[in-house]
Amino acid sequence: MDNFKKNSSPWKLGFIYYNKDDKRLFPPKRTKMGWTINFANPWSIIAMLLVIISIILIGEYLTKTR
Repeated sequence: MDNFKKNSSPWKLGFIYYNKDDKRLFPPKRTKMGWTINFANPWSIIAMLLVIISIILIGEYLTKTR
């Protein structure tokens, strides 16, 4: 098991991962399968915003084509 999963200090409120020493954009979740966002890395925040914008644009496109 990774050391970051054992160490609770980078986890804020138990579910927000904020670790400046961890360079990963999307580290694995602490308790469940999947990944979370490292909010200390500015590139991961940009990637998250791009995903959200893409979902909104695709949704808008699909509703206009009906």
